[in-house]
This record gives sequence, structure tokens and C-alpha cells, in this order.
Amino acid sequence: MTDSAANKTQKLDFSAINKTTAKSFNDQKNLIKRLFKGNTVMCETCHQPLHLVVPTEKAQTGQYGVFCKKGCTDIQLEMDLII
Repeated sequence: MTDSAANKTQKLDFSAINKTTAKSFNDQKNLIKRLFKGNTVMCETCHQPLHLVVPTEKAQTGQYGVFCKKGCTDIQLEMDLII
């Protein structure tokens, strides 16, 4: 490889992807906070209420997170019951 070929390597710009990912994460975090406070939050796609599923004493296994009935919203969370 010549010196000129080595100098022509392209640098990838991930700043736009990083901004989009950070915004999505923060939006989901805020949505989960609103649900934990007891607020009603609607699915952006089907406009049905979102449900927060958390572990309970009776049901300590399964999928936990935020879901709508139609499955448009599916945010799975890793959670443990703390007694």
C-alpha cells in the first residue's frame, strides 16, 4: 500500500446516529418514569394505553416492561422484585 492510499482512508461520522440513539433512550426513559408515577401514556402508533408489567410476589418470572395490547410498543426491562 502506498502512502497516498493510506492517507485516503475515510473517517465515519457516527454523530447523527449517536444523537438519534440518545434521544430515543431518553424518550423511553421518560415514558417509563411517567408510567411508574401512575400517569396514563398512550402508544404512539395505535393510541392504546401502555401497560407497565413489573414482578410481583405471585409472579416473579416472565417478561417485564412496557407494552401495548397490539404489540406496537414493546420495551423489555430487566427487573427483580425487592422485598
